[in-house]
Amino acid sequence: MHCPPCLRAIDNGEIPFFNFGIPKEQRGECMKKQFPEGFLWGGATAANQFEGGFGEGGKGWSVSDTARIRPEVDLSDYRAHNDVTSRDIEEALAHPLDFEHYPKRHGSDFYHHWKEDIALLAEMGFGVFRLSIAWSRIYPNGDDEEPNEEGLKFYDQVFDECRNYGIEPLVTLSHYEPPLHLVLKYDCWYNRKTIGFFERFVRTVSNRYKDKVKYWLTFNEVDSMIRHPYTTGGLVRDRFEGKNFEEVIFQAMHHQFAASALATKILHEDNPSCMVGCMLTKLTFYPYTCKPEDVLEAQMRMRAVYCYSDTQVFGVYPAYLLSRFKNHGLNIVMENEDLELMKSWPVDFISFSYYMSGCAAKESRGMDLASGNTVTSLKNPYLQASEWGWQKDPIGLRISLVDLYDRYRKPLFIVENGLGEKEELVPDGKGSYTVNDDAHIDYYRDHFRQMHDAIYEDGVELLGYTSWACIDLVSESTKQMSKRYGFVYVDCDDLGRGSFMRYRKKSFYWYKHVIETNGACLFESE
Repeated sequence: MHCPPCLRAIDNGEIPFFNFGIPKEQRGECMKKQFPEGFLWGGATAANQFEGGFGEGGKGWSVSDTARIRPEVDLSDYRAHNDVTSRDIEEALAHPLDFEHYPKRHGSDFYHHWKEDIALLAEMGFGVFRLSIAWSRIYPNGDDEEPNEEGLKFYDQVFDECRNYGIEPLVTLSHYEPPLHLVLKYDCWYNRKTIGFFERFVRTVSNRYKDKVKYWLTFNEVDSMIRHPYTTGGLVRDRFEGKNFEEVIFQAMHHQFAASALATKILHEDNPSCMVGCMLTKLTFYPYTCKPEDVLEAQMRMRAVYCYSDTQVFGVYPAYLLSRFKNHGLNIVMENEDLELMKSWPVDFISFSYYMSGCAAKESRGMDLASGNTVTSLKNPYLQASEWGWQKDPIGLRISLVDLYDRYRKPLFIVENGLGEKEELVPDGKGSYTVNDDAHIDYYRDHFRQMHDAIYEDGVELLGYTSWACIDLVSESTKQMSKRYGFVYVDCDDLGRGSFMRYRKKSFYWYKHVIETNGACLFESE
């Protein structure tokens, strides 16, 4: 990560590795206030929230197509927004033309705007674009014998267009949208057969796109199954009456671990130079006080985050997760071939989402709670919160980067980070419209500076950064379009009403400048 002059100086003992307090004129190129050469700047989306095209091009139903917006539910009650029953699924299936209450069916209509959208990303100077492949667009039912050629051609167009602009696709294989048929017929990831269905899907897209995609992620926020099992694993609680649902979740999780290793194997066999990563929800918890009980509680909360990435990075279950299975009486069936695959094919890098931090205490009754990325935690009195109650903590991102790199010693990639805000279109003085989203700019500036310090002061190897989301889309936690993250505004409201026209926000031009200066503009006032 450091330039040759600095490396030689470190090796010779002239510059202590953890002390870069030397005169500016003696510093090498790496000490300039910018990001490393080759750092990948970009943005992220997910097909289930962005693509739309429901029922078009041979696409089948996915679990995301049954996700209903619930404006009557408190915004902080993420479980109420994400829990789905068999009756909810029946209701969704009975209303296939309802795009008002089921906003993920339209998303941001990337399906019809892909060419325009990729041009906007190229205008900002993106080096990488994170997106996902909708499994049900390739295999409409999940268990089909043959893939849907029209779906494959759609992604051919998207990846080719990215390549035309020099943008690397960063592709997630499974991002919150298992085919619904697998849920109704097989109980999805609880059933071992789903590994085989996923293998067929992976072999198809790997062979098709091996020369077009270098960076892959297997399962988005694989740990999220413990928080919203239907979205991630296609698990419907009322279909498992009489079973220990915690055991059901971890059995499904095991099948995903095995499938992730199998996908890594397939992708590397098709293209040995590709890189395959895991993806976790980076939840960072601080002890609410220095009381030992609070410190221990925070440590336990952090272990509950790391157990999933530990398994995918090291290729074996950590002892503390196996202890949980034993102590909770969970009988998780693990075939020897699964364990051998996991050990032989760990991931090449660790990607993660980071939005906020939280606090933990042994005794929390009566204490204020803060909302978060499908979690709640104790409110940190030193932090400010967004309109949705998510506490903003740029330093927490640096802490997260250091923790992850110290733990795994593998390259990291920030693939989700952003701020959801309510916004208003205003005239731009040039005959069009814009958004003066200064809150976004402030948020990103503060987080980018912490990323820079993690690289140069803490020695973290960071491959790149993709903001969530580069173009407005349907929010996962509350299914709202009005919770806007993007550098580009999409004219669509929570009920799917609007022209779906795209408008560049103020942050669009700001981020473009960040990319073209490789972050140097972040420090121009210093």
